[in-house]
Amino acid sequence: MPESRDRILIHRLAVFARHGVLPEEETLGQRFYLSLEARLDLGEAGRRDEIGATVSYADLAGLAHRIATERRFRLIEALAETICAEALAAFPQLDALTVRIDKPSAPVPLVLDGVAVEITRIRHA
Repeated sequence: MPESRDRILIHRLAVFARHGVLPEEETLGQRFYLSLEARLDLGEAGRRDEIGATVSYADLAGLAHRIATERRFRLIEALAETICAEALAAFPQLDALTVRIDKPSAPVPLVLDGVAVEITRIRHA
């Protein structure tokens, strides 16, 4: 399946959650930012101007927000993987999804702006 060049982009959806390896991360929680790049053909949506011809960015953001706030993950890699898997299952129009999880308050004893993981998963026919 050729990958679509069209994209829906969701930038830095803020969530408060309790992900992390350390007990303090579960107890205190912290802010995370979720960014998604959904690849799909947007031609029909552009021509028809109908929401049914695309994936609603509100629905996609809502799915990511629910996963990030209703479950706990030790690794942000696992959070990203779960968002990809569930979004690809929920939205058959998606050809691929890239998820980036930013953790600005990572408990690292160094001065840094944060850490992040980014993964891309492609639907296989």
